[in-house]
Amino acid sequence: MNTARPLEVSVALCTHNGARFLREQVRSICLQTLPPVEIVLSDDASRDDSVEVVRATVAECAVERPGYPVALRVLKNATPLRVVKNFEQAISACTRELIALSDQDDVWVPDRLAHMVARFQQDENLLLLHTDARLVDAGGNDLNQSLFHALEVTRSEVEGIHGGRAFDVFLRRNLVTGATTVFRRSLLADALPFPPEWVHDEWLGIVASTVGRVDLLEQPLIDYRQHESNQIGARRDTFVGKIRKALASRGNTHVERAIKAELLLERLLQIGDRVSPEIIAKVRSKIEHQRFRAALPASRLARCIPIFREAMTGRYDKFGRGVRGVVRDLFESV
Repeated sequence: MNTARPLEVSVALCTHNGARFLREQVRSICLQTLPPVEIVLSDDASRDDSVEVVRATVAECAVERPGYPVALRVLKNATPLRVVKNFEQAISACTRELIALSDQDDVWVPDRLAHMVARFQQDENLLLLHTDARLVDAGGNDLNQSLFHALEVTRSEVEGIHGGRAFDVFLRRNLVTGATTVFRRSLLADALPFPPEWVHDEWLGIVASTVGRVDLLEQPLIDYRQHESNQIGARRDTFVGKIRKALASRGNTHVERAIKAELLLERLLQIGDRVSPEIIAKVRSKIEHQRFRAALPASRLARCIPIFREAMTGRYDKFGRGVRGVVRDLFESV
């Protein structure tokens, strides 16, 4: 039995004109069965009363539960930093062993932190943990869909993460949603600064998977609100939507993915010997694959043989969605 004191949690909460839902979110944080020690609020030049709502709600909860005060630190940006750098600012100011990320419009189940902190207590090598979420509408009504369902998470991906192969999963695609994530503060030594080309949660997830253990909890521990003002939401593509994507213009998608992989390689080389040569080799191969896809000719007919040869290498499966990626490369416009 682990009798060590519970690890303490900082919450990195980022806001931008989010007053509409903030009271409900902050109450769900402060009234956890295992509450955090502090909330670091980084407000990105809000024009509404987001900061005032958070202050009032934290004070309200302190009156309701005087034995469990949650400290509040407020950082206010006069000029917007945007999502990635605003989260970087909030995360950098957190002081406790574990950091939980929070959007401004979700709701945590009451024992979310208790469940997640227990996993970190049990496994000292666990560096980052994320979970499923229940999707709800603006009014908090159940949409009868989970986050993992919307992302089309497969059983093999779940088992890969459980089995210590999160890096291979994330090199194909990101499954880490920041609003569901808790990680050890020690990760920041390798993850900061965040490249603006990456979303903060996918960057934290993939860097963590190269230097430590990443895992997931399959139960939904937050209500993930989907509404018209979501900066990043979750939505499962319909069949028609998938067809449209397959025929749409690729634009700079593969160029951007190659750049992201190059930035990852650069960071991993900076980390040094704690990253295995096998991981480095996989990232180099990912870069080659994305460069190949970016350089495909405009003529669909001229793409056929190169795409067939690339598919035979297995890299569509290793670094993308397999057959789905092949179909897109065959049919998408340039």
